[in-house]
Amino acid sequence: MIKADRKITALKQLQGHIWRTGFENNELEGVVFDDVPEALEKWHALGIKVYIYSSGSRLAQRLIFGNTNYGDLRKYLSGFFDTAVGYKRETRSYVEITESLGVDKPSDILFVTDVYQEATAAKAAGLEVVISIRPGNGPLPENHGFKTINSFLEI
Repeated sequence: MIKADRKITALKQLQGHIWRTGFENNELEGVVFDDVPEALEKWHALGIKVYIYSSGSRLAQRLIFGNTNYGDLRKYLSGFFDTAVGYKRETRSYVEITESLGVDKPSDILFVTDVYQEATAAKAAGLEVVISIRPGNGPLPENHGFKTINSFLEI
């Protein structure tokens, strides 16, 4: 299932438990791009809440961001969402996140992704969307219509 990149909630939860052992034994490290810690610190100082939405479990997300190549970044994060709210390519998932955050308008949320189908689903739910261009990203369709960035510091 992992080789097939299946986003199955139970599998992702198991992955989180396996990763916990790896992080506890200092065998794993969460690697983030160089601009991420500075951007998170800046947004935190400005009172901007940052949430992570990943197909990885919330446990796995906390482990990754708690054990990065820049140290523990969780102090800059307000919460974590995983496939318990739905799959990242489904509009309903973003509606669920919007409702759980209690924002007045979905457009008050900026969703940053590197996946076109996720961007499309989030936009359909009314969120503002930016696509982050990073090494290893899948190709984007021509004329995709989304703003792109190469660094979180551009936000």
